Amino acid sequence: MKMIEDQRFGEERALYHMQEAHLRNCRFEGAEDGESALKESRHIVAERCYFDLRYPFWHVSDLRVTDCEMTEHCRAAMWYDSGVKISGSKLGGIKALRECRGVELSDCTVNSPEFGWKCENIAIGNSSIVSEYAFLESKSIRAQGLTFEGKYSFQYTQDVAIERSRFKTKDAFWHAKNVTVTDSVIDGEYLGWYSEGLTLVRCHIKGTQPLCYCKRLTLIDCTMEDCDLAFEYSDVEASIHSSILSVKNVRSGHITADAIGEVICTPDSVYPAEAVIVAGGENK
Repeated sequence: MKMIEDQRFGEERALYHMQEAHLRNCRFEGAEDGESALKESRHIVAERCYFDLRYPFWHVSDLRVTDCEMTEHCRAAMWYDSGVKISGSKLGGIKALRECRGVELSDCTVNSPEFGWKCENIAIGNSSIVSEYAFLESKSIRAQGLTFEGKYSFQYTQDVAIERSRFKTKDAFWHAKNVTVTDSVIDGEYLGWYSEGLTLVRCHIKGTQPLCYCKRLTLIDCTMEDCDLAFEYSDVEASIHSSILSVKNVRSGHITADAIGEVICTPDSVYPAEAVIVAGGENK
């Protein structure tokens, strides 16, 4: 593997189609304002490098990024890549990851609007992500120790497993399919609407109007806080070890909770509200 060390690259396609190279302490910056530095490259290691230019890694396979920094000017850093491992790095810039397959992200800090769209086979460990709109239409995601903050997240995702994580988000998991979240905190509004096969295990759920229009929704040993108008038109099996402010027009299934402030069944409900609801040991 060719070693390239302590160099600066500023021109367009500076290392285009590079094969089997280890970049160490290199800087991609400069008045040339070049882009696509390593486009169409293979078997690349980037270690302690600094990226301040657009589109550095497009159509790259077998990429290792370690202890690197991508600034807010490093727009659309990784697109159409495969076999990507990113560790100990800072990722800035809008659309940092898109349409990639086989991505491992560990011990990273990400601040990137529209992060992780249309990707497949993603593993995330002990990382923090700030993104206004994250993981749209991505598949096969595994995450542990993830801290996420943003407005919209994991919409239209499929086959997702998340453990020991914290979310501060709204409209999370809309239209998502086959998602399991375990031992996590989800703080936001309008959680999980239109999802199918969403399972929450020992999670703490906070925020208004969660989990409406859901199919095959399961909550196991969860707690809820400030949750009102929950489960409207959902098919749900839920065991809640806390109180719920209110539930509304629950379509089918069973809900047990320590207490429910109000069970709302309106005459104009689009569907029959046929769920069995038990609060404090009494049917509601």
